Amino acid sequence: MTRYILMVFAGACSFGILSTFVKLAYREGYTAAEISVTQACTGMIVLWILYLLTRRQRHPVKPGDWAWLLLTGGGIGLTSFVYYVSVAYIPASVAIVILMQFTWIGLLIEALLFKKMPSLLQLITTILILVGTWLGSGLAGGSLSGLSVKGLLYAGASAFLYAVYIIANSRVGKSLDTGKKSAVIITGSTLCIFLVNAPQLIASTHFDTGLLKWALFLALFGTIIPPLLFAKGIPKVGAGISAVIMTAELPVAIVCSHFILLEPVNGLQWAGVALMLLSMLLLNARYFRK
Repeated sequence: MTRYILMVFAGACSFGILSTFVKLAYREGYTAAEISVTQACTGMIVLWILYLLTRRQRHPVKPGDWAWLLLTGGGIGLTSFVYYVSVAYIPASVAIVILMQFTWIGLLIEALLFKKMPSLLQLITTILILVGTWLGSGLAGGSLSGLSVKGLLYAGASAFLYAVYIIANSRVGKSLDTGKKSAVIITGSTLCIFLVNAPQLIASTHFDTGLLKWALFLALFGTIIPPLLFAKGIPKVGAGISAVIMTAELPVAIVCSHFILLEPVNGLQWAGVALMLLSMLLLNARYFRK
């Protein structure tokens, strides 16, 4: 179990660096639609090539599984897109704190749809995460007054979509090998992002070597490494615990935004980050004891 927990953890850390480098791509004139679709398309091509080169036997995908896996990919595709849009309006350090709400949203969805009631420890963890959010977002210090409401709403939407993706990923395609499952999911992600942004993408004049540079970098850390690790680790660990482990994305994103983008992060925000990480450790205490 420790190995699968580390897979989910590493995937979350990989995701954590994305928002900072997306903002750097914005400074070069690229849009969220251009960045997200080229990232997804690059990752899709690489994952299918890896699968075709490394497979030892055929693993046919049933028609029903195709549909669910593509929809699951649509979830993570829309998560990336709306999250990238949010960081165009609000600091990356704030956007990541809002995204982290997927932890308790995932627990709520499982309780409502699958009657999987959270334990007392999970409820305590949720409270700690909410308090950590209040501190980490800057609300406790009164620094949210100048933030874009549109940006906050986009970040909130990304949190909901991320929770849906984690739950779906833990329940579909369990009989498939990791490579094929990841490739099909990212295919769904690419198709969904393209369909949502088709008019803008068709009219775009920014498809050049500069965009390819960002596509390759973001695909590696956002579309190739995390899906492979999540496809292997999340079904073994479970959606609820995976959602909490993936809060590791938070400190990575804030550290990158602070030191690379020079976004201000005060003491209260760091305290909020520490509290959210503490909640992750509490929920997984039994695994660390083992």
